[in-house]
Amino acid sequence: MKTQTTEIPEEFQIKKLLNQDTYLVNGQLKKWEGESTPVYSSIHTINKEGIYAPTLLGSIPYMSEPEADEALEAACNAFDKGKGLWPTMKVADRIECMERFVKQMEKQRDVVVKYLMWEIGKNLPDSQKEFDRTVEYIYDTIEEYKQLDRDCAKFQKRDGVYAHIRRGPLGVVLCLGPYNYPLNETFALLIPAIIMGNSTIFKPAKHGVLLITPLLEAFKNSFPKGVVNIVFGRGREVAAPIMQSGRIDVLALIGNSKSAVALQDQHPFKNRLRLVLGLEAKNPAIVLSDADLDLTIDECIAGTLSFNGQRCTALKLVYVQEDIVAEFNKRFSERVDALKFGNPWEDGVKLTPLPEPGKPEYIQELIDDAIEKGAKILNEKGGETTENYIFPAVLYPVTKDMRVYKEEQFGPVIPVIPFKKIEEPIDDIASSNYGQQVSLFGKDIRTIAPLIDNLVNLVCRVNLNSSCQRGPDVYPFTGRKDSAVSTLSVHDALRSFSIRTFVASKDTVYNNRILEDLLGSKASNFVSTDYIL
Repeated sequence: MKTQTTEIPEEFQIKKLLNQDTYLVNGQLKKWEGESTPVYSSIHTINKEGIYAPTLLGSIPYMSEPEADEALEAACNAFDKGKGLWPTMKVADRIECMERFVKQMEKQRDVVVKYLMWEIGKNLPDSQKEFDRTVEYIYDTIEEYKQLDRDCAKFQKRDGVYAHIRRGPLGVVLCLGPYNYPLNETFALLIPAIIMGNSTIFKPAKHGVLLITPLLEAFKNSFPKGVVNIVFGRGREVAAPIMQSGRIDVLALIGNSKSAVALQDQHPFKNRLRLVLGLEAKNPAIVLSDADLDLTIDECIAGTLSFNGQRCTALKLVYVQEDIVAEFNKRFSERVDALKFGNPWEDGVKLTPLPEPGKPEYIQELIDDAIEKGAKILNEKGGETTENYIFPAVLYPVTKDMRVYKEEQFGPVIPVIPFKKIEEPIDDIASSNYGQQVSLFGKDIRTIAPLIDNLVNLVCRVNLNSSCQRGPDVYPFTGRKDSAVSTLSVHDALRSFSIRTFVASKDTVYNNRILEDLLGSKASNFVSTDYIL
Protein backbone atom coordinates (compact mmCIF):
# COMPACT_ATOMS: atom_id res chain seq x y z
CA MET A 1 0.00 0.00 0.00
CA LYS A 2 1.43 3.36 -1.01
CA THR A 3 1.68 5.83 1.87
CA GLN A 4 0.65 9.46 1.47
CA THR A 5 2.36 11.85 3.89
CA THR A 6 -1.08 12.99 5.04
CA GLU A 7 -1.85 9.42 6.19
CA ILE A 8 1.00 9.54 8.73
CA PRO A 9 0.04 10.77 12.22
CA GLU A 10 1.03 14.43 12.45
CA GLU A 11 3.46 13.91 15.34
CA PHE A 12 5.46 11.42 13.24
CA GLN A 13 5.54 13.33 9.96
CA ILE A 14 8.83 14.57 8.54
CA LYS A 15 7.84 18.17 7.94
CA LYS A 16 11.36 19.55 7.63
CA LEU A 17 14.59 17.94 6.53
CA LEU A 18 17.14 17.47 9.31
CA ASN A 19 20.41 18.51 7.71
CA GLN A 20 23.07 17.83 10.33
CA ASP A 21 25.67 20.52 9.71
CA THR A 22 27.60 20.50 12.99
CA TYR A 23 29.84 18.05 14.76
CA LEU A 24 31.10 17.98 18.34
CA VAL A 25 34.82 18.30 18.89
CA ASN A 26 36.80 19.76 21.79
CA GLY A 27 33.65 21.04 23.48
CA GLN A 28 32.41 22.97 20.45
CA LEU A 29 29.66 22.35 17.93
CA LYS A 30 31.67 23.16 14.84
CA LYS A 31 30.02 24.12 11.58
CA TRP A 32 30.44 21.59 8.78
CA GLU A 33 31.09 23.17 5.39
CA GLY A 34 32.14 20.07 3.45
CA GLU A 35 30.44 17.29 1.54
CA SER A 36 27.27 15.79 3.00
CA THR A 37 25.55 12.43 2.58
CA PRO A 38 21.77 12.29 2.15
CA VAL A 39 19.89 10.13 4.65
CA TYR A 40 16.95 8.17 3.29
CA SER A 41 14.44 6.07 5.16
CA SER A 42 13.58 2.70 3.66
CA ILE A 43 9.98 3.64 4.46
CA HIS A 44 8.51 4.60 1.09
CA THR A 45 6.12 7.51 0.70
CA ILE A 46 4.65 9.37 -2.23
CA ASN A 47 6.73 12.50 -2.54
CA LYS A 48 5.79 15.92 -3.87
CA GLU A 49 6.53 14.77 -7.41
CA GLY A 50 4.03 11.95 -7.00
CA ILE A 51 6.76 9.28 -7.03
CA TYR A 52 6.63 6.38 -4.59
CA ALA A 53 10.18 6.26 -3.23
CA PRO A 54 12.37 6.09 -0.11
CA THR A 55 11.74 9.11 2.10
CA LEU A 56 14.46 11.74 2.33
CA LEU A 57 15.07 12.60 5.99
CA GLY A 58 18.03 14.95 5.78
CA SER A 59 21.79 14.72 5.53
CA ILE A 60 24.93 14.12 7.60
CA PRO A 61 28.54 15.28 7.16
CA TYR A 62 30.81 13.08 5.07
CA MET A 63 34.00 13.36 7.09
CA SER A 64 37.45 11.95 6.54
CA GLU A 65 40.96 11.90 8.01
CA PRO A 66 41.33 15.61 8.90
CA GLU A 67 38.20 15.56 11.07
CA ALA A 68 39.20 12.21 12.54
CA ASP A 69 42.58 13.66 13.50
CA GLU A 70 40.91 16.72 14.99
CA ALA A 71 38.64 14.60 17.20
CA LEU A 72 41.53 12.36 18.20
CA GLU A 73 43.68 15.32 19.19
CA ALA A 74 40.85 16.75 21.30
CA ALA A 75 40.28 13.43 23.08
CA CYS A 76 43.99 12.92 23.73
CA ASN A 77 44.33 16.44 25.10
CA ALA A 78 41.34 15.94 27.38
CA PHE A 79 42.83 12.77 28.83
CA ASP A 80 46.36 14.21 28.74
CA LYS A 81 47.95 10.82 29.45
CA GLY A 82 45.89 10.59 32.65
CA LYS A 83 46.71 14.10 33.90
CA GLY A 84 43.69 15.86 32.43
CA LEU A 85 40.81 17.49 34.27
CA TRP A 86 38.34 14.69 33.55
CA PRO A 87 40.40 11.62 34.58
CA THR A 88 41.56 13.32 37.79
CA MET A 89 38.19 14.77 38.70
CA LYS A 90 36.28 13.73 41.83
CA VAL A 91 33.81 10.91 41.29
CA ALA A 92 31.00 13.10 42.60
CA ASP A 93 31.79 15.77 40.01
CA ARG A 94 31.80 13.27 37.13
CA ILE A 95 28.46 11.95 38.35
CA GLU A 96 27.08 15.50 38.43
CA CYS A 97 28.07 15.94 34.77
CA MET A 98 26.35 12.68 33.80
CA GLU A 99 23.19 13.63 35.70
CA ARG A 100 23.15 16.95 33.86
CA PHE A 101 23.40 15.09 30.55
CA VAL A 102 20.62 12.58 31.17
CA LYS A 103 18.20 15.28 32.34
CA GLN A 104 18.75 17.15 29.07
CA MET A 105 18.49 13.91 27.12
CA GLU A 106 15.06 13.10 28.57
CA LYS A 107 13.65 16.27 27.01
CA GLN A 108 14.46 14.91 23.53
CA ARG A 109 12.44 11.70 23.85
CA ASP A 110 9.79 12.42 21.22
CA VAL A 111 12.17 13.48 18.46
CA VAL A 112 14.61 10.61 19.10
CA VAL A 113 11.74 8.09 19.05
CA LYS A 114 10.47 9.53 15.77
CA TYR A 115 13.85 9.14 14.11
CA LEU A 116 14.28 5.63 15.48
CA MET A 117 11.13 4.72 13.54
CA TRP A 118 12.08 6.50 10.34
CA GLU A 119 15.77 5.67 10.21
CA ILE A 120 15.78 1.99 11.18
CA GLY A 121 12.10 1.00 10.93
CA LYS A 122 11.68 0.08 14.60
CA ASN A 123 8.02 0.06 15.64
CA LEU A 124 6.69 2.73 17.98
CA PRO A 125 6.50 0.66 21.21
CA ASP A 126 10.02 -0.72 20.71
CA SER A 127 11.40 2.73 19.83
CA GLN A 128 9.90 4.17 22.99
CA LYS A 129 11.24 1.23 24.95
CA GLU A 130 14.74 1.74 23.54
CA PHE A 131 14.79 5.37 24.63
CA ASP A 132 13.35 4.71 28.08
CA ARG A 133 15.61 1.72 28.64
CA THR A 134 18.64 3.83 27.74
CA VAL A 135 17.68 6.54 30.21
CA GLU A 136 17.16 3.89 32.88
CA TYR A 137 20.56 2.40 31.99
CA ILE A 138 22.23 5.77 32.59
CA TYR A 139 20.57 6.24 35.98
CA ASP A 140 21.44 2.65 36.94
CA THR A 141 25.05 3.26 35.88
CA ILE A 142 25.21 6.35 38.07
CA GLU A 143 23.90 4.39 41.06
CA GLU A 144 26.29 1.51 40.39
CA TYR A 145 29.20 3.94 40.16
CA LYS A 146 28.20 5.43 43.51
CA GLN A 147 28.20 1.95 45.02
CA LEU A 148 31.57 1.17 43.45
CA ASP A 149 32.96 4.36 44.94
CA ARG A 150 31.50 3.52 48.38
CA ASP A 151 33.08 0.08 48.23
CA CYS A 152 36.45 1.68 47.47
CA ALA A 153 36.26 4.35 50.16
CA LYS A 154 38.45 2.42 52.59
CA PHE A 155 41.97 1.20 53.28
CA GLN A 156 43.01 -2.42 53.34
CA LYS A 157 46.00 -3.81 55.24
CA ARG A 158 48.03 -6.92 54.53
CA ASP A 159 51.57 -7.86 55.65
CA GLY A 160 52.17 -4.40 57.10
CA VAL A 161 51.10 -2.53 53.95
CA TYR A 162 48.06 -0.29 53.65
CA ALA A 163 46.37 -0.14 50.24
CA HIS A 164 43.76 2.29 49.00
CA ILE A 165 42.36 0.55 45.89
CA ARG A 166 40.13 2.24 43.35
CA ARG A 167 39.39 1.93 39.67
CA GLY A 168 41.00 4.32 37.23
CA PRO A 169 40.32 5.17 33.56
CA LEU A 170 42.10 3.47 30.69
CA GLY A 171 42.58 6.40 28.32
CA VAL A 172 41.08 7.34 24.96
CA VAL A 173 38.13 5.24 23.78
CA LEU A 174 36.94 4.85 20.19
CA CYS A 175 33.24 3.97 20.38
CA LEU A 176 31.37 2.44 17.43
CA GLY A 177 27.77 1.38 17.92
CA PRO A 178 25.36 -0.79 15.89
CA TYR A 179 22.48 0.32 13.67
CA ASN A 180 19.90 -2.01 15.20
CA TYR A 181 20.10 -0.38 18.65
CA PRO A 182 21.78 2.91 17.69
CA LEU A 183 20.86 4.54 20.99
CA ASN A 184 20.75 1.81 23.63
CA GLU A 185 23.70 -0.38 22.70
CA THR A 186 25.84 2.58 21.69
CA PHE A 187 25.22 4.23 25.05
CA ALA A 188 25.90 0.92 26.81
CA LEU A 189 29.46 1.51 25.60
CA LEU A 190 29.69 5.28 25.69
CA ILE A 191 28.15 6.04 29.10
CA PRO A 192 30.35 3.76 31.27
CA ALA A 193 33.42 4.77 29.26
CA ILE A 194 32.77 8.44 29.97
CA ILE A 195 31.79 8.19 33.63
CA MET A 196 34.90 6.17 34.51
CA GLY A 197 37.08 9.10 33.44
CA ASN A 198 38.03 8.17 29.88
CA SER A 199 37.81 10.57 26.95
CA THR A 200 35.86 9.36 23.93
CA ILE A 201 35.44 9.57 20.18
CA PHE A 202 32.06 8.37 18.99
CA LYS A 203 31.05 7.65 15.39
CA PRO A 204 27.39 6.69 14.89
CA ALA A 205 26.47 3.59 12.87
CA LYS A 206 25.58 3.60 9.18
CA HIS A 207 21.85 3.81 10.00
CA GLY A 208 20.34 5.61 12.97
CA VAL A 209 22.57 8.68 12.71
CA LEU A 210 20.16 11.62 12.69
CA LEU A 211 18.63 10.52 16.00
CA ILE A 212 21.93 11.52 17.66
CA THR A 213 21.52 15.11 16.45
CA PRO A 214 19.08 16.19 19.21
CA LEU A 215 21.61 15.02 21.82
CA LEU A 216 24.66 16.95 20.61
CA GLU A 217 23.81 20.03 22.68
CA ALA A 218 23.36 17.87 25.78
CA PHE A 219 26.81 16.34 25.32
CA LYS A 220 28.35 19.77 24.72
CA ASN A 221 26.70 21.32 27.77
CA SER A 222 27.40 18.49 30.20
CA PHE A 223 31.05 17.49 29.89
CA PRO A 224 34.42 19.30 29.80
CA LYS A 225 35.88 19.97 26.37
CA GLY A 226 37.31 16.97 24.56
CA VAL A 227 35.67 14.35 26.80
CA VAL A 228 33.02 13.53 24.19
CA ASN A 229 33.76 14.02 20.49
CA ILE A 230 31.21 13.02 17.85
CA VAL A 231 32.14 12.63 14.19
CA PHE A 232 30.26 11.35 11.16
CA GLY A 233 31.16 9.40 8.05
CA ARG A 234 32.24 5.96 6.91
CA GLY A 235 34.33 3.78 9.19
CA ARG A 236 37.19 3.39 6.72
CA GLU A 237 37.40 7.17 6.33
CA VAL A 238 37.12 8.09 10.02
CA ALA A 239 37.79 5.12 12.30
CA ALA A 240 40.72 3.72 10.31
CA PRO A 241 43.06 6.73 10.64
CA ILE A 242 42.18 7.04 14.31
CA MET A 243 43.26 3.44 14.91
CA GLN A 244 46.36 3.79 12.74
CA SER A 245 47.58 6.59 15.00
CA GLY A 246 48.19 4.11 17.82
CA ARG A 247 46.75 6.63 20.29
CA ILE A 248 43.55 4.72 21.02
CA ASP A 249 43.62 2.82 24.30
CA VAL A 250 40.21 1.09 24.03
CA LEU A 251 38.24 -0.09 21.01
CA ALA A 252 34.59 -0.31 22.05
CA LEU A 253 32.49 -1.79 19.27
CA ILE A 254 29.18 -3.55 18.89
CA GLY A 255 28.94 -5.03 15.44
CA ASN A 256 30.67 -7.61 13.29
CA SER A 257 33.84 -9.53 14.15
CA LYS A 258 35.32 -8.84 10.70
CA SER A 259 35.09 -5.10 11.34
CA ALA A 260 36.57 -5.54 14.82
CA VAL A 261 39.52 -7.55 13.49
CA ALA A 262 40.14 -5.08 10.65
CA LEU A 263 40.29 -2.19 13.11
CA GLN A 264 42.54 -4.08 15.51
CA ASP A 265 44.91 -4.89 12.67
CA GLN A 266 45.36 -1.18 11.97
CA HIS A 267 46.52 -0.43 15.51
CA PRO A 268 50.35 -0.52 15.72
CA PHE A 269 50.44 -1.45 19.43
CA LYS A 270 47.96 -4.30 19.78
CA ASN A 271 49.34 -5.37 23.15
CA ARG A 272 48.25 -1.99 24.54
CA LEU A 273 44.78 -2.04 23.01
CA ARG A 274 41.92 -2.97 25.34
CA LEU A 275 38.87 -4.47 23.60
CA VAL A 276 35.23 -4.16 24.59
CA LEU A 277 33.31 -5.95 21.85
CA GLY A 278 29.77 -7.20 21.36
CA LEU A 279 29.78 -9.21 18.16
CA GLU A 280 27.61 -11.53 16.10
CA ALA A 281 25.87 -14.66 17.33
CA LYS A 282 23.96 -17.63 15.97
CA ASN A 283 21.77 -18.27 19.00
CA PRO A 284 19.81 -21.53 18.79
CA ALA A 285 16.57 -22.68 20.36
CA ILE A 286 16.36 -26.33 21.43
CA VAL A 287 12.78 -27.57 21.64
CA LEU A 288 12.45 -30.88 23.49
CA SER A 289 9.57 -33.27 22.94
CA ASP A 290 7.94 -32.45 26.30
CA ALA A 291 8.00 -28.67 25.75
CA ASP A 292 4.84 -26.63 26.28
CA LEU A 293 4.20 -25.75 22.64
CA ASP A 294 1.98 -22.75 23.35
CA LEU A 295 4.69 -21.16 25.46
CA THR A 296 7.48 -22.31 23.15
CA ILE A 297 5.89 -20.87 20.02
CA ASP A 298 5.18 -17.55 21.74
CA GLU A 299 8.82 -17.28 22.79
CA CYS A 300 10.19 -18.46 19.44
CA ILE A 301 8.08 -15.89 17.57
CA ALA A 302 9.51 -13.16 19.80
CA GLY A 303 13.01 -14.61 19.63
CA THR A 304 13.18 -15.00 15.86
CA LEU A 305 11.22 -11.98 14.67
CA SER A 306 11.37 -9.12 17.20
CA PHE A 307 12.64 -6.20 15.12
CA ASN A 308 12.56 -8.54 12.12
CA GLY A 309 15.28 -10.73 13.64
CA GLN A 310 17.81 -7.88 13.40
CA ARG A 311 19.32 -8.50 16.83
CA CYS A 312 22.51 -10.27 17.86
CA THR A 313 20.39 -11.94 20.57
CA ALA A 314 17.77 -13.18 18.09
CA LEU A 315 17.08 -16.89 17.74
CA LYS A 316 18.73 -17.74 14.43
CA LEU A 317 18.39 -21.55 14.48
CA VAL A 318 15.47 -23.57 15.85
CA TYR A 319 16.20 -27.21 16.71
CA VAL A 320 13.03 -29.27 17.28
CA GLN A 321 12.88 -32.89 18.43
CA GLU A 322 11.55 -35.10 15.63
CA ASP A 323 8.44 -36.46 17.37
CA ILE A 324 6.92 -32.96 17.72
CA VAL A 325 8.45 -31.16 14.75
CA ALA A 326 5.39 -31.55 12.47
CA GLU A 327 3.08 -30.02 15.06
CA PHE A 328 5.57 -27.28 15.87
CA ASN A 329 6.08 -26.40 12.20
CA LYS A 330 2.35 -26.21 11.48
CA ARG A 331 1.49 -23.98 14.42
CA PHE A 332 4.62 -21.86 14.22
CA SER A 333 4.16 -21.18 10.49
CA GLU A 334 0.55 -20.12 11.03
CA ARG A 335 1.65 -17.70 13.75
CA VAL A 336 4.35 -16.22 11.50
CA ASP A 337 1.84 -15.62 8.70
CA ALA A 338 -0.51 -13.89 11.15
CA LEU A 339 2.06 -11.22 12.02
CA LYS A 340 1.17 -7.74 10.79
CA PHE A 341 3.51 -5.91 8.43
CA GLY A 342 3.30 -2.13 8.18
CA ASN A 343 4.84 1.21 9.05
CA PRO A 344 6.35 1.57 12.52
CA TRP A 345 3.68 3.90 13.93
CA GLU A 346 0.73 1.66 12.98
CA ASP A 347 -1.08 -0.13 15.82
CA GLY A 348 -0.22 -3.80 16.25
CA VAL A 349 2.60 -3.82 13.69
CA LYS A 350 5.23 -6.47 14.39
CA LEU A 351 7.08 -6.52 11.06
CA THR A 352 8.44 -3.27 9.63
CA PRO A 353 10.56 -2.09 6.66
CA LEU A 354 14.19 -3.19 6.74
CA PRO A 355 16.70 -0.31 7.05
CA GLU A 356 19.38 -1.92 4.86
CA PRO A 357 18.51 -1.44 1.17
CA GLY A 358 20.07 -4.74 0.06
CA LYS A 359 18.74 -6.93 2.87
CA PRO A 360 15.65 -8.39 1.06
CA GLU A 361 17.91 -9.57 -1.77
CA TYR A 362 20.35 -11.15 0.70
CA ILE A 363 17.56 -12.98 2.54
CA GLN A 364 16.25 -14.21 -0.81
CA GLU A 365 19.70 -15.63 -1.60
CA LEU A 366 19.61 -17.61 1.66
CA ILE A 367 16.12 -18.90 0.85
CA ASP A 368 17.07 -19.90 -2.71
CA ASP A 369 20.20 -21.70 -1.48
CA ALA A 370 18.22 -23.63 1.13
CA ILE A 371 15.52 -24.64 -1.36
CA GLU A 372 18.15 -25.77 -3.85
CA LYS A 373 19.60 -28.03 -1.15
CA GLY A 374 16.33 -29.61 -0.08
CA ALA A 375 14.48 -27.23 2.25
CA LYS A 376 10.94 -25.95 1.73
CA ILE A 377 9.15 -22.76 2.75
CA LEU A 378 6.48 -23.88 5.20
CA ASN A 379 4.45 -20.69 5.58
CA GLU A 380 2.26 -19.33 2.78
CA LYS A 381 3.59 -15.77 2.91
CA GLY A 382 7.24 -16.75 3.26
CA GLY A 383 9.49 -14.89 0.84
CA GLU A 384 6.89 -12.40 -0.40
CA THR A 385 8.85 -9.26 -1.28
CA THR A 386 8.04 -5.55 -1.43
CA GLU A 387 10.32 -2.59 -2.10
CA ASN A 388 11.78 -2.68 1.42
CA TYR A 389 10.79 -5.99 2.95
CA ILE A 390 10.77 -9.73 2.53
CA PHE A 391 8.18 -11.61 4.57
CA PRO A 392 9.68 -14.12 7.04
CA ALA A 393 10.21 -17.57 5.55
CA VAL A 394 10.12 -20.65 7.79
CA LEU A 395 12.58 -23.08 6.17
CA TYR A 396 12.51 -26.84 6.84
CA PRO A 397 14.42 -29.10 7.00
CA VAL A 398 17.61 -27.08 7.22
CA THR A 399 20.96 -28.89 7.00
CA LYS A 400 24.54 -27.91 7.75
CA ASP A 401 25.51 -27.40 4.11
CA MET A 402 23.04 -24.52 3.71
CA ARG A 403 24.14 -20.90 3.97
CA VAL A 404 21.30 -20.07 6.33
CA TYR A 405 22.73 -22.59 8.80
CA LYS A 406 26.21 -21.07 8.73
CA GLU A 407 25.66 -17.34 8.19
CA GLU A 408 24.17 -14.94 10.72
CA GLN A 409 21.08 -13.94 8.72
CA PHE A 410 20.26 -10.87 10.85
CA GLY A 411 16.85 -10.67 9.24
CA PRO A 412 13.48 -12.37 8.67
CA VAL A 413 14.26 -15.98 7.80
CA ILE A 414 13.85 -18.88 10.24
CA PRO A 415 15.75 -22.16 9.82
CA VAL A 416 14.15 -25.17 11.55
CA ILE A 417 16.33 -28.24 12.13
CA PRO A 418 14.93 -31.61 13.27
CA PHE A 419 16.91 -33.82 15.67
CA LYS A 420 16.54 -37.29 17.16
CA LYS A 421 19.16 -37.29 19.89
CA ILE A 422 19.96 -34.29 22.07
CA GLU A 423 23.66 -34.78 21.35
CA GLU A 424 23.06 -33.46 17.82
CA PRO A 425 22.28 -29.81 18.70
CA ILE A 426 24.70 -29.89 21.64
CA ASP A 427 27.55 -30.97 19.36
CA ASP A 428 26.58 -28.31 16.83
CA ILE A 429 26.68 -25.57 19.49
CA ALA A 430 30.03 -26.84 20.73
CA SER A 431 31.43 -26.71 17.18
CA SER A 432 30.00 -23.27 16.41
CA ASN A 433 32.20 -20.20 16.09
CA TYR A 434 29.75 -18.40 18.34
CA GLY A 435 28.74 -18.75 21.96
CA GLN A 436 26.42 -16.04 23.19
CA GLN A 437 23.12 -17.62 24.32
CA VAL A 438 20.73 -20.53 23.88
CA SER A 439 17.02 -21.03 24.55
CA LEU A 440 16.07 -24.40 26.03
CA PHE A 441 12.41 -25.50 25.98
CA GLY A 442 11.26 -28.49 28.04
CA LYS A 443 10.17 -29.52 31.54
CA ASP A 444 11.69 -32.89 32.53
CA ILE A 445 14.40 -31.93 35.00
CA ARG A 446 16.22 -35.24 34.48
CA THR A 447 16.73 -34.18 30.86
CA ILE A 448 17.19 -30.47 31.46
CA ALA A 449 19.72 -30.68 34.31
CA PRO A 450 22.61 -32.33 32.37
CA LEU A 451 21.84 -30.11 29.36
CA ILE A 452 22.23 -26.98 31.47
CA ASP A 453 25.50 -28.31 32.88
CA ASN A 454 26.82 -28.69 29.33
CA LEU A 455 25.36 -25.54 27.83
CA VAL A 456 26.70 -23.12 30.44
CA ASN A 457 30.19 -24.07 29.24
CA LEU A 458 29.28 -23.51 25.57
CA VAL A 459 27.42 -20.19 25.81
CA CYS A 460 27.17 -17.41 28.40
CA ARG A 461 23.42 -17.43 29.03
CA VAL A 462 20.97 -20.34 29.04
CA ASN A 463 17.38 -19.15 28.78
CA LEU A 464 14.97 -21.71 30.22
CA ASN A 465 11.63 -21.70 28.37
CA SER A 466 12.23 -18.14 27.19
CA SER A 467 13.76 -16.43 24.18
CA CYS A 468 17.29 -15.05 24.16
CA GLN A 469 17.65 -11.41 25.17
CA ARG A 470 20.09 -8.87 26.50
CA GLY A 471 18.17 -7.53 29.50
CA PRO A 472 17.74 -6.84 32.26
CA ASP A 473 20.81 -4.65 31.92
CA VAL A 474 21.99 -5.49 35.43
CA TYR A 475 22.75 -9.05 34.24
CA PRO A 476 26.01 -9.92 32.44
CA PHE A 477 25.93 -9.57 28.66
CA THR A 478 28.83 -11.28 26.93
CA GLY A 479 29.73 -14.27 24.79
CA ARG A 480 32.33 -16.90 24.04
CA LYS A 481 34.50 -17.33 20.95
CA ASP A 482 33.58 -14.86 18.18
CA SER A 483 30.57 -13.42 20.01
CA ALA A 484 32.15 -10.98 22.46
CA VAL A 485 35.18 -9.66 24.31
CA SER A 486 34.60 -8.25 27.82
CA THR A 487 31.27 -8.09 29.62
CA LEU A 488 28.62 -5.41 29.34
CA SER A 489 26.13 -4.87 32.13
CA VAL A 490 25.54 -1.97 34.44
CA HIS A 491 27.97 -3.57 36.90
CA ASP A 492 30.52 -5.08 34.51
CA ALA A 493 30.81 -2.25 31.97
CA LEU A 494 32.26 0.08 34.60
CA ARG A 495 34.97 -2.51 35.16
CA SER A 496 35.48 -3.14 31.45
CA PHE A 497 36.32 0.55 30.92
CA SER A 498 38.63 0.88 33.90
CA ILE A 499 41.58 -0.73 35.66
CA ARG A 500 42.38 -1.34 39.32
CA THR A 501 44.92 1.12 40.62
CA PHE A 502 45.98 1.91 44.17
CA VAL A 503 48.15 3.80 46.59
CA ALA A 504 50.26 1.60 48.89
CA SER A 505 51.92 2.68 52.12
CA LYS A 506 53.94 0.78 54.70
CA ASP A 507 52.46 0.87 58.18
CA THR A 508 54.83 3.36 59.82
CA VAL A 509 54.18 6.37 62.02
CA TYR A 510 55.68 8.63 59.36
CA ASN A 511 53.49 7.29 56.52
CA ASN A 512 50.34 7.05 58.61
CA ARG A 513 50.60 10.72 59.59
CA ILE A 514 50.84 11.67 55.92
CA LEU A 515 47.79 9.56 55.06
CA GLU A 516 45.79 11.07 57.90
CA ASP A 517 46.72 14.56 56.74
CA LEU A 518 45.74 13.66 53.17
CA LEU A 519 42.34 12.39 54.26
CA GLY A 520 41.72 15.29 56.60
CA SER A 521 42.69 17.97 54.10
CA LYS A 522 40.68 16.41 51.23
CA ALA A 523 43.50 17.62 48.99
CA SER A 524 43.49 14.43 46.89
CA ASN A 525 40.56 13.32 44.75
CA PHE A 526 41.91 9.75 44.76
CA VAL A 527 42.91 9.27 48.41
CA SER A 528 39.52 9.76 50.02
CA THR A 529 37.19 7.83 52.29
CA ASP A 530 34.23 10.14 51.72
CA TYR A 531 30.96 8.42 50.86
CA ILE A 532 28.58 9.39 48.06
CA LEU A 533 25.07 8.76 49.37
